[in-house]
Amino acid sequence: MVEIINTTNLTKIYGKIHAVDNVNLSVKQGEIFGFLGLNGAGKTTTIRILLGMIAPTSGECYLQGQKVSAGNINTWRDVGYIVETPYSYPELTVRENLEIVRRLRGIQDKSCVNWIIKKLKLEDYASKKTKHLSLGNAQRLGIAKAIIHKPKILILDEPTNGLDPAGIVEVRQLLMDLAKNSGVTVLVSSHKLDEISRIATNIAIIHNGKLIKEIDAEQLENQLQKSLILDGKDKSAMKEVLSKAGYKVYVQDRSLTEEFSSLHIQNEDAVNNPEKMVTLLVNKGCPPTLLKVEKEDLEMYFLRTIKEIGGILK
Repeated sequence: MVEIINTTNLTKIYGKIHAVDNVNLSVKQGEIFGFLGLNGAGKTTTIRILLGMIAPTSGECYLQGQKVSAGNINTWRDVGYIVETPYSYPELTVRENLEIVRRLRGIQDKSCVNWIIKKLKLEDYASKKTKHLSLGNAQRLGIAKAIIHKPKILILDEPTNGLDPAGIVEVRQLLMDLAKNSGVTVLVSSHKLDEISRIATNIAIIHNGKLIKEIDAEQLENQLQKSLILDGKDKSAMKEVLSKAGYKVYVQDRSLTEEFSSLHIQNEDAVNNPEKMVTLLVNKGCPPTLLKVEKEDLEMYFLRTIKEIGGILK
């Protein structure tokens, strides 16, 4: 597949702080690339460099093979974006704001304004001044401005901020449709990791300016940890039986005692053969009242990945 977004040793230094530190990204056509990190990790700085809003200290980045630089304005003709908060002219209506974007983008087809208003379900607010919009509808307007020119690349920083659950689902479906059916390449940064997990074909995790993980959806699925979770009337006895049988048993939430928290085993044999645990515990007189296999979600994986490099203290 064609590489659409590429960075090579991208670095941005502010004083002694490496906001972005030798980051190498590769995003191919039609991918939805989830860009994850804690606040201050370097996500927005990377996005701003890609959009030419700030210059890198060193390194290079390319969009559709064109080097991003101050003099190369054609680079962004096929790009739609949201960076943090989407801005608009507060005294103008939704329609007037979109009409300005149409003209600035050089779009000859005036019907695109009606098309995008309908697509983002802004019909009821088309004549409303944007200063009176709710946070969610202001976000919808921001997304509308980002895709009104039908870009080949979408770079979105927190695109679902302020949206209600229905709006989040609509944006999810929109991005998946654009990627799958129109070949649009999407780089999306979000704190809503459950949403990223539903749509991303690839993810990258940045921490303290460094790219610490880049993985596709299939690899991610294989790396998500599975745990066997058990509960019962006598958890202390259960833990003792399982431990003597060679299984490492732990309480996931260390702030809780075993009396109140369930027991967890990550041993592959236990996870794949939970019936063996039942037989063992029943034979020892402490049958479980709960037995289930639970798979790590993206949020848990994200936190574990950062914790493994010392990024989160527990």
